[in-house]
Amino acid sequence: MLRVLAVDDEKPLLEELLYLLRSDPRVGAAVGASDATEALRRITLAVESGPDGADGLDVVFLDIHMAGLTGLDIARLLAGFSSPPLIVFVTAHEGFAVQAFDLKAVDYVLKPVRPERLAEAVRRVCALLGHDREPAAALPAPSGPRRPAPPGAAAAPAAVAAPATGAERAAEQIAVELGGVTRFVAIADIAYVEAQGDYARLHTGEGSHLVRIPLSTLEERWAARGFVRIHRRHLVALDRIDELRLDAGTTSVRVGAAELQVSRRHARELRDLLMRKATG
Repeated sequence: MLRVLAVDDEKPLLEELLYLLRSDPRVGAAVGASDATEALRRITLAVESGPDGADGLDVVFLDIHMAGLTGLDIARLLAGFSSPPLIVFVTAHEGFAVQAFDLKAVDYVLKPVRPERLAEAVRRVCALLGHDREPAAALPAPSGPRRPAPPGAAAAPAAVAAPATGAERAAEQIAVELGGVTRFVAIADIAYVEAQGDYARLHTGEGSHLVRIPLSTLEERWAARGFVRIHRRHLVALDRIDELRLDAGTTSVRVGAAELQVSRRHARELRDLLMRKATG
């Protein structure tokens, strides 16, 4: 079951958030902090205690606008810890979503907090931590007894040397916004990415999603995941290339139903990569 810290400098809002969190059967313990200093003290204790320690934390539900340090400042400080708790931002302001997800936030919940929206944020945290077998909470009040998460639920497959941390699981997804709703797209589902100014359009088998991240940034972040630059406008998942076509000195690739041009500067490198992939 989840161990939660809620942080908000407005006491009534903090109490309401704690009430909703404690009503969720997937939350085993929820404590509050009304300022950044108290929040950092509890988080430091949690990190020093370790994931199985008495003061351990799984996730911090964090307001953004607070006196002194903001929630974004706290998240930046957490990035320096080796195994920080996950972060869910809870805020009345829509304008910080891009910064929040750049800081590897799991979710971005807008105030006033709706119980079903908070329950969805808890579900996402549970999924990242391997607690997704816990019963869902569609209403603020739980029904039925609580039960602990099964031992070893977050264990990695046998071929992996060690279980992935929550932050590593969060890095396997990218957050996209549509009509005020945040969705999480698995990077493994993305076939190719198209540059659109300072934005990038992610193409999957189910459609496309626009994110406010330059293509060059995604190229750097996802190089280790098998994404290669084939053109100034396109980044492609190597495993999603179905065909390489050479025609009258031009090179293109077919990715699903899309045919994408390969620039001359990238053509030779791409052919070499595909050849090495084909020969193991």
